Amino acid sequence: MNAVNAVLQRFELTGKVAMVTGASRGLGKAIAIGLADAGADVVVTSRSLESCREVAREIEGRGRRALALACDVSQWADVDRLVAETIGHFGHCDVLVNNAGVVQKMTPLTHTSEEMFDRIYGINTKGPMHLAARLAEHMASRDGGAIVNIVTMGALRSAGHLGLYCSSKAAMVALTRSMADEWAPQGIRVNAIAPGPFLTEMLDELETETPGFIKYSEAVTMLKRAARPDEIIGPVLFLASDASSYVTGQTLSVCGGAI
Repeated sequence: MNAVNAVLQRFELTGKVAMVTGASRGLGKAIAIGLADAGADVVVTSRSLESCREVAREIEGRGRRALALACDVSQWADVDRLVAETIGHFGHCDVLVNNAGVVQKMTPLTHTSEEMFDRIYGINTKGPMHLAARLAEHMASRDGGAIVNIVTMGALRSAGHLGLYCSSKAAMVALTRSMADEWAPQGIRVNAIAPGPFLTEMLDELETETPGFIKYSEAVTMLKRAARPDEIIGPVLFLASDASSYVTGQTLSVCGGAI
Protein backbone atom coordinates (compact mmCIF):
# COMPACT_ATOMS: atom_id res chain seq x y z
CA MET A 1 0.00 0.00 0.00
CA ASN A 2 1.45 3.36 -0.98
CA ALA A 3 1.45 6.39 1.31
CA VAL A 4 -1.51 8.08 -0.41
CA ASN A 5 -3.71 5.00 -0.09
CA ALA A 6 -2.71 4.62 3.56
CA VAL A 7 -3.87 8.18 4.25
CA LEU A 8 -7.12 7.79 2.32
CA GLN A 9 -7.86 4.56 4.15
CA ARG A 10 -8.25 6.57 7.36
CA PHE A 11 -11.33 8.19 5.84
CA GLU A 12 -12.97 4.94 4.72
CA LEU A 13 -16.15 3.66 6.36
CA THR A 14 -16.25 0.26 4.67
CA GLY A 15 -17.97 -2.24 6.94
CA LYS A 16 -19.52 0.53 9.04
CA VAL A 17 -23.20 1.35 9.49
CA ALA A 18 -24.08 5.04 9.73
CA MET A 19 -27.38 6.62 10.76
CA VAL A 20 -28.26 10.08 9.50
CA THR A 21 -31.32 11.88 10.85
CA GLY A 22 -33.10 14.55 8.83
CA ALA A 23 -31.66 12.72 5.83
CA SER A 24 -34.49 13.22 3.34
CA ARG A 25 -33.29 16.62 2.13
CA GLY A 26 -30.68 19.34 2.44
CA LEU A 27 -27.55 18.70 4.47
CA GLY A 28 -28.84 15.37 5.75
CA LYS A 29 -29.29 13.99 2.25
CA ALA A 30 -25.82 15.18 1.21
CA ILE A 31 -24.30 13.63 4.34
CA ALA A 32 -26.08 10.29 3.86
CA ILE A 33 -24.89 10.00 0.26
CA GLY A 34 -21.39 11.15 1.16
CA LEU A 35 -21.01 8.54 3.91
CA ALA A 36 -22.26 5.87 1.50
CA ASP A 37 -19.63 6.96 -1.04
CA ALA A 38 -17.05 6.48 1.73
CA GLY A 39 -18.18 2.86 2.09
CA ALA A 40 -20.83 2.96 4.82
CA ASP A 41 -24.23 1.32 4.79
CA VAL A 42 -26.71 3.99 5.79
CA VAL A 43 -29.89 4.29 7.84
CA VAL A 44 -31.82 7.15 6.24
CA THR A 45 -34.37 8.65 8.58
CA SER A 46 -36.67 11.64 8.83
CA ARG A 47 -40.38 12.21 9.36
CA SER A 48 -41.10 11.60 5.65
CA LEU A 49 -40.77 7.89 4.87
CA GLU A 50 -41.24 8.26 1.11
CA SER A 51 -38.54 10.93 0.90
CA CYS A 52 -36.23 8.67 2.89
CA ARG A 53 -36.94 5.84 0.49
CA GLU A 54 -35.91 8.03 -2.44
CA VAL A 55 -32.56 8.79 -0.78
CA ALA A 56 -32.15 5.10 0.13
CA ARG A 57 -32.68 4.09 -3.50
CA GLU A 58 -30.01 6.56 -4.58
CA ILE A 59 -27.58 5.07 -2.04
CA GLU A 60 -28.36 1.53 -3.20
CA GLY A 61 -27.73 2.66 -6.76
CA ARG A 62 -24.20 3.55 -5.63
CA GLY A 63 -23.60 0.01 -4.42
CA ARG A 64 -24.26 0.38 -0.69
CA ARG A 65 -27.03 -0.95 1.53
CA ALA A 66 -29.62 1.47 2.88
CA LEU A 67 -32.55 1.31 5.27
CA ALA A 68 -35.27 3.97 5.16
CA LEU A 69 -37.12 4.56 8.44
CA ALA A 70 -39.58 7.26 9.48
CA CYS A 71 -38.96 8.87 12.87
CA ASP A 72 -40.05 12.00 14.72
CA VAL A 73 -37.00 12.53 16.90
CA SER A 74 -38.96 14.66 19.36
CA GLN A 75 -40.85 11.52 20.38
CA TRP A 76 -38.69 9.22 22.49
CA ALA A 77 -40.83 6.19 21.69
CA ASP A 78 -40.12 6.83 17.99
CA VAL A 79 -36.42 7.11 18.76
CA ASP A 80 -36.41 3.84 20.69
CA ARG A 81 -38.16 2.11 17.78
CA LEU A 82 -35.65 3.61 15.32
CA VAL A 83 -32.72 2.23 17.28
CA ALA A 84 -34.34 -1.20 17.69
CA GLU A 85 -35.12 -1.50 13.97
CA THR A 86 -31.63 -0.37 13.01
CA ILE A 87 -29.92 -2.91 15.26
CA GLY A 88 -32.39 -5.59 14.22
CA HIS A 89 -31.66 -4.98 10.53
CA PHE A 90 -27.91 -4.34 10.47
CA GLY A 91 -26.86 -5.79 13.82
CA HIS A 92 -24.89 -2.68 14.78
CA CYS A 93 -24.51 1.06 14.21
CA ASP A 94 -21.06 2.64 14.23
CA VAL A 95 -21.75 6.25 13.26
CA LEU A 96 -24.57 8.62 14.18
CA VAL A 97 -25.02 11.99 12.50
CA ASN A 98 -27.61 13.90 14.52
CA ASN A 99 -28.72 16.24 11.75
CA ALA A 100 -32.50 16.52 12.24
CA GLY A 101 -33.51 20.01 13.27
CA VAL A 102 -36.05 22.75 12.87
CA VAL A 103 -35.55 26.47 12.57
CA GLN A 104 -38.04 28.95 13.98
CA LYS A 105 -39.70 31.90 12.37
CA MET A 106 -37.89 35.05 13.45
CA THR A 107 -39.67 35.88 16.69
CA PRO A 108 -38.78 38.14 19.63
CA LEU A 109 -38.23 36.24 22.86
CA THR A 110 -41.04 38.29 24.41
CA HIS A 111 -43.44 36.63 21.94
CA THR A 112 -42.27 33.08 22.58
CA SER A 113 -45.00 30.58 23.36
CA GLU A 114 -44.67 27.41 25.40
CA GLU A 115 -45.69 25.41 22.32
CA MET A 116 -42.89 26.99 20.26
CA PHE A 117 -40.33 26.29 22.96
CA ASP A 118 -41.36 22.66 23.40
CA ARG A 119 -41.41 21.99 19.64
CA ILE A 120 -38.01 23.53 18.88
CA TYR A 121 -36.22 22.10 21.91
CA GLY A 122 -37.95 18.74 21.40
CA ILE A 123 -36.57 18.36 17.87
CA ASN A 124 -33.24 20.16 18.26
CA THR A 125 -32.17 19.06 21.74
CA LYS A 126 -34.30 16.48 23.55
CA GLY A 127 -34.55 14.05 20.64
CA PRO A 128 -30.90 14.13 19.52
CA MET A 129 -29.74 13.70 23.11
CA HIS A 130 -31.92 10.62 23.60
CA LEU A 131 -30.94 9.10 20.25
CA ALA A 132 -27.24 9.55 20.99
CA ALA A 133 -27.68 7.95 24.41
CA ARG A 134 -29.54 4.93 23.06
CA LEU A 135 -27.02 4.31 20.28
CA ALA A 136 -24.10 4.89 22.64
CA GLU A 137 -25.29 1.91 24.67
CA HIS A 138 -24.99 -0.28 21.58
CA MET A 139 -21.68 1.24 20.49
CA ALA A 140 -20.23 0.59 23.94
CA SER A 141 -20.95 -3.12 23.58
CA ARG A 142 -18.78 -3.25 20.43
CA ASP A 143 -15.65 -1.31 19.53
CA GLY A 144 -17.06 2.16 20.20
CA GLY A 145 -18.17 4.56 17.50
CA ALA A 146 -18.47 8.16 16.40
CA ILE A 147 -21.29 10.65 16.95
CA VAL A 148 -21.48 13.94 15.05
CA ASN A 149 -24.04 16.49 16.21
CA ILE A 150 -24.99 19.07 13.58
CA VAL A 151 -25.66 22.39 15.28
CA THR A 152 -25.37 25.87 13.72
CA MET A 153 -22.99 28.80 13.79
CA GLY A 154 -25.83 30.53 15.65
CA ALA A 155 -25.01 28.28 18.61
CA LEU A 156 -21.67 30.11 18.83
CA ARG A 157 -22.80 33.48 17.49
CA SER A 158 -26.41 33.93 18.57
CA ALA A 159 -28.76 36.17 16.63
CA GLY A 160 -31.71 38.20 17.83
CA HIS A 161 -35.19 36.88 17.01
CA LEU A 162 -33.75 33.36 16.62
CA GLY A 163 -33.25 32.79 20.32
CA LEU A 164 -34.96 29.41 20.58
CA TYR A 165 -33.16 27.97 17.56
CA CYS A 166 -29.74 29.25 18.60
CA SER A 167 -30.08 28.29 22.26
CA SER A 168 -31.42 24.80 21.49
CA LYS A 169 -28.38 24.19 19.31
CA ALA A 170 -26.06 25.76 21.90
CA ALA A 171 -27.41 23.20 24.34
CA MET A 172 -26.25 20.50 21.92
CA VAL A 173 -22.76 22.03 21.95
CA ALA A 174 -22.68 21.63 25.72
CA LEU A 175 -24.16 18.13 25.49
CA THR A 176 -21.52 17.20 22.91
CA ARG A 177 -18.78 17.85 25.46
CA SER A 178 -20.70 15.98 28.18
CA MET A 179 -21.29 13.01 25.88
CA ALA A 180 -17.63 12.98 24.83
CA ASP A 181 -16.48 13.02 28.45
CA GLU A 182 -18.91 10.32 29.61
CA TRP A 183 -18.44 7.93 26.69
CA ALA A 184 -14.72 8.24 25.97
CA PRO A 185 -13.95 5.20 28.16
CA GLN A 186 -16.20 3.13 25.87
CA GLY A 187 -14.31 4.25 22.75
CA ILE A 188 -17.06 6.61 21.58
CA ARG A 189 -15.99 9.96 20.18
CA VAL A 190 -18.53 12.79 20.07
CA ASN A 191 -18.06 16.04 18.15
CA ALA A 192 -20.24 18.76 16.67
CA ILE A 193 -20.27 20.73 13.44
CA ALA A 194 -21.58 24.30 13.36
CA PRO A 195 -22.58 25.08 9.75
CA GLY A 196 -22.96 28.56 8.39
CA PRO A 197 -25.25 29.39 5.45
CA PHE A 198 -25.76 26.42 3.13
CA LEU A 199 -27.97 26.49 0.03
CA THR A 200 -30.68 24.19 1.35
CA GLU A 201 -34.44 24.22 1.69
CA MET A 202 -34.06 25.54 5.24
CA LEU A 203 -32.20 28.61 4.01
CA ASP A 204 -34.85 29.12 1.33
CA GLU A 205 -37.54 29.02 4.01
CA LEU A 206 -35.73 31.67 6.03
CA GLU A 207 -35.39 33.81 2.91
CA THR A 208 -39.12 33.51 2.25
CA GLU A 209 -39.91 34.46 5.83
CA THR A 210 -37.35 37.30 5.93
CA PRO A 211 -36.39 38.62 2.46
CA GLY A 212 -32.70 39.42 2.31
CA PHE A 213 -31.72 36.74 4.84
CA ILE A 214 -29.46 34.90 2.37
CA LYS A 215 -27.65 38.08 1.35
CA TYR A 216 -27.12 39.00 5.00
CA SER A 217 -25.90 35.48 5.85
CA GLU A 218 -23.38 35.53 3.00
CA ALA A 219 -22.14 38.99 3.99
CA VAL A 220 -21.09 37.87 7.49
CA THR A 221 -18.81 35.16 6.08
CA MET A 222 -15.22 35.79 5.02
CA LEU A 223 -15.82 33.90 1.77
CA LYS A 224 -18.91 36.03 0.99
CA ARG A 225 -21.02 33.14 -0.21
CA ALA A 226 -23.29 30.37 0.93
CA ALA A 227 -22.00 26.80 0.66
CA ARG A 228 -23.25 23.97 -1.53
CA PRO A 229 -24.77 21.06 0.44
CA ASP A 230 -21.96 18.72 -0.65
CA GLU A 231 -19.40 20.97 1.07
CA ILE A 232 -20.51 19.52 4.41
CA ILE A 233 -19.42 16.00 3.46
CA GLY A 234 -15.67 16.41 4.07
CA PRO A 235 -16.01 17.78 7.63
CA VAL A 236 -18.56 15.10 8.59
CA LEU A 237 -16.47 12.32 7.07
CA PHE A 238 -13.41 13.55 8.97
CA LEU A 239 -15.22 13.40 12.32
CA ALA A 240 -17.02 10.13 11.53
CA SER A 241 -13.90 8.24 10.45
CA ASP A 242 -10.58 7.18 11.92
CA ALA A 243 -9.03 10.28 10.37
CA SER A 244 -10.11 12.08 13.57
CA SER A 245 -9.23 9.27 15.98
CA TYR A 246 -7.77 11.75 18.52
CA VAL A 247 -10.55 14.33 18.26
CA THR A 248 -13.48 14.38 20.68
CA GLY A 249 -15.60 16.95 22.50
CA GLN A 250 -14.99 19.60 19.83
CA THR A 251 -17.19 21.86 17.73
CA LEU A 252 -15.95 22.50 14.20
CA SER A 253 -17.27 25.66 12.54
CA VAL A 254 -17.98 25.12 8.84
CA CYS A 255 -19.17 28.60 8.10
CA GLY A 256 -16.95 30.30 5.57
CA GLY A 257 -15.14 32.20 8.33
CA ALA A 258 -18.23 33.74 9.93
CA ILE A 259 -17.08 32.62 13.42
